[in-house]
Amino acid sequence: MTDLLANLQSSIRWIDVLDVGIVALIVYRLLLLIRGTRAMQMLTGLGILGIGFFLSSTFELFTTHWLMSYFFDYLILIVIVLFQDDLRRALTHVGRNPFFAGTTDIEEREMIEEVARSASRMAKERIGALIVIERETGLKNFIDTGSYIDSKVKSELIYSIFVPNSPIHDGAVILTNGRIAAAGCFLPLSKDPNIDKRYGTRHRAALGLTEDTDAVVVLVSEEAGEAHLVKNGKLMTNLNEAELIQSLSALLNLSMARNRLKIPRRIRGWI
Repeated sequence: MTDLLANLQSSIRWIDVLDVGIVALIVYRLLLLIRGTRAMQMLTGLGILGIGFFLSSTFELFTTHWLMSYFFDYLILIVIVLFQDDLRRALTHVGRNPFFAGTTDIEEREMIEEVARSASRMAKERIGALIVIERETGLKNFIDTGSYIDSKVKSELIYSIFVPNSPIHDGAVILTNGRIAAAGCFLPLSKDPNIDKRYGTRHRAALGLTEDTDAVVVLVSEEAGEAHLVKNGKLMTNLNEAELIQSLSALLNLSMARNRLKIPRRIRGWI
């Protein structure tokens, strides 16, 4: 045993340990990125096909092995086609933005309170709204589809944008660096075929954006008169103003969350 350990120490260089550590970190981050998404299901399917390929070779199932060998000959191309959305999302994470660079904790907290106040008011008055908060993944390509505003976040301004007679109410407001960057922005619709049929275009847009980016979306449903929170393609329904403040603070890792803010159990489990 001592000789084995001595041989391992002599044959393993520190650069090898670093190399393995980097690969392990990349794999770990990729698994975190696709966890809970359709990519995980497709990856599981590819794993099952890989097991089938191995078994067909072991038990000499020549026809099955021949068909699967042709499939795996084009594996790289298949992976690119199947995982194109996830690959694009992974590449955007490589060059991620610092969240709220240049803003203080007080300004961040004020922004969250203004967003929650406006969402609560619009829910009571049954005014539909989409409020997107940029995190690490940049949203400039979506900001460019709307009307530039570049204004401090105020509940009155958000409310005035989404009232039905506003010319830019039909779209999303995007907040970046603690400011309202643009309004009337178009968001990608979710491609998930299992979405509840009750959800309309606004819900699908919120889910679609959070599937492709790490943004957080405050969604106000005019039909239900409720405020929802959406992240990672998942929706938390019917939140009041206090719950929105608590949830956003925890999601965005602000000082309010770091000070052990008391969060209801259903919100804590969802986050």
